[in-house]
Amino acid sequence: MRLSELFKALGDVTRLRIILALDQGEMCVCDLAAFLGVTESAVSHQLRLLRQLHLVANRRKGPILYYRLDDDHVSQLVHIGLVHIRE
Repeated sequence: MRLSELFKALGDVTRLRIILALDQGEMCVCDLAAFLGVTESAVSHQLRLLRQLHLVANRRKGPILYYRLDDDHVSQLVHIGLVHIRE
């Protein structure tokens, strides 16, 4: 079921950190890797899954891919979860 895949994806700390980083704005793999303190390969692997689930989207500018949240719903899901755990 796609809903369980969505929540499973958000349940991984690295993927959640990527989502939170992209909630601040568009980033390339190298910037995400530096920001998160992980390898570019690890970030690329996680981004592939997040793209398959339509949580992130990308655009190409020359040789560089820039990633962003796919739509506002992704940000809303995370923010609703944060509000819930803070109550």
